[in-house]
Amino acid sequence: MPDSPDAMRSRTVTTTKGPVRGYRDGPVAVFKGLRYGAPPVGPRRFRPPHPPEPWSTPADAAALGSPALQAGLAPGEKSGGRSAGDPPAPGEPGTSEDCLFLNVWTPATDGGARPVMVWLHGGGFGNGSGGAAMYDGAALAARGDTVIVTVNHRLNLFGYLHLGDLGGDPSSGMAGMLDIVLALQWVRDNIAAFGGDPGNVTIFGESGGGWKVCLLQAMPAARGLFHKAIVQSGPGLRATSREAATRTAAGLLAALGLEAGDLSRLESLPAEVLQAAAEPLAGDRLMSAFTPCVDGVALPRDPFHPDAPALSADIPLMIGTNKDETTLFNLTAPGFGQWTDGDLTRRAEAAAGDRAAALVAALRAAYPDYSPTHLICAVQTVMMMWANSVTLAERKAAQGAAPVYMYLLTWETPVARGSLKCPHALEIPLVFDNVEAARNFVGRGEEPQAMADQIAPAWLAFARTGDPNAAPLPHWPAYGLTRRATMVFDLTSRIENDPLAGVRRVLQA
Repeated sequence: MPDSPDAMRSRTVTTTKGPVRGYRDGPVAVFKGLRYGAPPVGPRRFRPPHPPEPWSTPADAAALGSPALQAGLAPGEKSGGRSAGDPPAPGEPGTSEDCLFLNVWTPATDGGARPVMVWLHGGGFGNGSGGAAMYDGAALAARGDTVIVTVNHRLNLFGYLHLGDLGGDPSSGMAGMLDIVLALQWVRDNIAAFGGDPGNVTIFGESGGGWKVCLLQAMPAARGLFHKAIVQSGPGLRATSREAATRTAAGLLAALGLEAGDLSRLESLPAEVLQAAAEPLAGDRLMSAFTPCVDGVALPRDPFHPDAPALSADIPLMIGTNKDETTLFNLTAPGFGQWTDGDLTRRAEAAAGDRAAALVAALRAAYPDYSPTHLICAVQTVMMMWANSVTLAERKAAQGAAPVYMYLLTWETPVARGSLKCPHALEIPLVFDNVEAARNFVGRGEEPQAMADQIAPAWLAFARTGDPNAAPLPHWPAYGLTRRATMVFDLTSRIENDPLAGVRRVLQA
């Protein structure tokens, strides 16, 4: 907590479970580590969350709560920035099963009815935390007179081990998502006391967080808890099938020497024993081995397949990607920057199969100055992020019930000698207006703040009204199947109709 006299003045708010004491930090009041759920341990492990027990003495809300246990890390270890682009904030505690905490930044606890933005962190479904440094909500809250909330929830096997077909809770495979639902219920019941409007809540997230935003739009328990949605580089069309999730869970039980009738033993096994048994099953998929599944209860259907969910037809949506998402993942790969045309052919075929040659040709036309290394990243980017984002936007637009707005970030960071170009997660510090805290990612000079001065106002406008139009951007029309209007964010942002049209035609042929 900052040590200035202004920052040290405490702020006490009474929640439905008891009073909490935060602090003032310049233009915002800050409440960190607010408990929204009881510890999901012992008999509550692998089950939907429960609200915490009430308290009467003001709970200290000056420090971040523990992140969830992370894939590939031992209990108690620091999260270590394993979620790309979002290292942990100073002072963030070690990981723990007791992780159901959220953080609030608000301009005032005055009973005002401000828009509320609830951020869902990235890191796939296995890593990350709402306490990452780039997610600090102070600047965005002050800039937009908006309440910002970030959330921790269960991850990897603790959040997504589907035991419903093996004698366990029917929704154990959606426990981490149900944690988020409980956090949104906390927002509904308490955010007015923090100066927010429970009737104007936007959920937004990047990468795995964007996928979580997609899932919530198909979850009956989340209906009515949010009113707008933003998906950043995380188009989640489908969830894991119930059958596949059951096979993974059965493999874990076998690795532990357990049978379906022994599930009660899962309540008492040390977390590190469970993690050790899970790692061989995950192989190199530590962040994605345990993911939400269509359990038929908490998630009755795939979120955006074969169409957009009727459950959230009235929810305005913003969705987009960054031009060179996968440079962030490839930067440390052997030979990055020196890959050849032969490497391009092999990797494109691995990513796109029999469409590889046509896709590479379309991308060469779109990016004629790209080396084989950056064309490889372009192929992976469109296959992993962009194409599914377009499909999701098409399916949302086809409903005709609420608008969808499409964006493409093309501004390039100068760091790593420009080799990252426009990577995964680059928009996060621009959305949060946290340029100064992310100079090692966005670079020096005036350009990063110029980008934040376009992007942050658009996100804030969308959260306030469901329409992202805001100065200094040109007019941003909703996405439609004919014009396909897309906001291309760059130093001079512009609307482009059907960007990468040649790539889209190859992938949709």
